[in-house]
Amino acid sequence: MSLDLTSAGFTSTATEFEYDWRTVVRYALGIGAKRDELDYLYEGKGPKVFPSFAVIPPMMAIGECLGKTQGNPAMIVHGSQVVRMHAPIPSEGTLKTVARIAGIYDMKKMAQCVITTETRLGDKLLFETEWGIIYRGEGGFGGDPPPKREVPEVPAGAEPSWIHTEATTPEQALLYRLSGDMNPLHADPDFAAMVGFPQGPILHGLCTYGFVARAVARHAAGGDSQRIKTYEAQFRKPVWPGEAITTKGWDLGGGRVAVMAYAADRPEPVITSAWAEIG
Repeated sequence: MSLDLTSAGFTSTATEFEYDWRTVVRYALGIGAKRDELDYLYEGKGPKVFPSFAVIPPMMAIGECLGKTQGNPAMIVHGSQVVRMHAPIPSEGTLKTVARIAGIYDMKKMAQCVITTETRLGDKLLFETEWGIIYRGEGGFGGDPPPKREVPEVPAGAEPSWIHTEATTPEQALLYRLSGDMNPLHADPDFAAMVGFPQGPILHGLCTYGFVARAVARHAAGGDSQRIKTYEAQFRKPVWPGEAITTKGWDLGGGRVAVMAYAADRPEPVITSAWAEIG
């Protein structure tokens, strides 16, 4: 085992992320934004910023935490993601993030590292995130299992309130990685095969996360993604660039929406235990 279990509780340095409208537009294109979402793609309209962009500014701090664990980066997969918004993200600025390793948990064959972050513009808290990072092959060390999460569930037997299907492109991962996640798993076929994906590079889980966030915004928030206040998802199966992503949403009332997502015509969901709170 290579994981340093004593790294639990580690707090990163405060990392800075300086960006402008080009950064947020590049991200929007990476998660599939189209011309009819011009408010997110054109500086003459702001542009607005998708709340799922909140996963981008913390990446340097997240990297510092992952390095502290001493785990093998080639064996990492993304397990879950939470974003909690406190204020809209501006289209340009310099943000500061502090990350903390909240815990390292035993999943028998795998280990889960949970990292939390806070990101501020000056003294103003803009958003918090929580990352569930899986280290394959690092479990079985006798630690505690991950704490159970209470999330709004899809009502048993209920038909979805809405369904949204949208194709990714074969180049989707190559475009998304320009936002900062340069893991060769999403670009290099030889590397993908070496770490267990002989079909080829997979789409970033956070790219799928962004596609689903756009579907939620379109169908549950009147097209205004900035009404999304909380957005949580677990990543269950990979998506390959070029596959279509089908998002199904269930209106639970009180501004809450339960969500599941599928890829291509495969019956197993690629995203589960997902939900959003709409303001």
